[in-house]
Amino acid sequence: MDVTEKVVIITGASAGIGEATARCFAAAGANVVLVARSADKLIAITEELGRLGQSALPIPADMRDRSAVDRMVEQAFQRHGHIDILVNNAGQAAAGTVAEVRPDDFRSILELNVFGVLYAIQAVVPIMRQGGGGVILNVSSMVSKMHIPGLAAYAATKAALNMLSETARGELAADHIRVITVYPKLTATDFGKNSLGDRGLRQGQRAGAAGGQVPDSPELVAEKILAAARTEPAEQYMDG
Repeated sequence: MDVTEKVVIITGASAGIGEATARCFAAAGANVVLVARSADKLIAITEELGRLGQSALPIPADMRDRSAVDRMVEQAFQRHGHIDILVNNAGQAAAGTVAEVRPDDFRSILELNVFGVLYAIQAVVPIMRQGGGGVILNVSSMVSKMHIPGLAAYAATKAALNMLSETARGELAADHIRVITVYPKLTATDFGKNSLGDRGLRQGQRAGAAGGQVPDSPELVAEKILAAARTEPAEQYMDG
């Protein structure tokens, strides 16, 4: 899809991969809708993009709250009259071995990483159908294909997201809605610092996920997400 003048919703847009992706799409000529819980950060990014002559609409929302997600999508639609691309990027990790991870932590990231994506998909699909199609990019993780001690809860949510994406890809094909799964590797963001659970285990998670590799920059991941929106592969890996 040519992203010029397209309306792109990006969740988790206040920092890290989400912020880099918003800047990348805006620079490519898209009208970006920035979604995150941090209103002040969204406004600051929007003002900066505005000074560059780029279009952005900040909408604070908690992706775990279905009514908030519905309102966010409706606000974006009312502003632009169409929604062409959805980037489901908002996510969080939780540290803890299978024997000791706190169920409340697991439940919290499951609600964000899986249900938040489901809410957003269900909110945009009717609009995309009405508009003749669209692209949905779900940001997963290579961790979903690995076995790292202390990361079982996070990996499980991303594995669930993978299957959600794969199934939706087939279900929505007739509506010309393409569903793409993106698989970042370790990325140089504050994602690990913001995860739930024991601090020591969080540090161990990051070391385990790295496996000696140099982290990718958020900008590199954003470029891959933009490339996936343009070329529409079923899956996008960072080395592909």
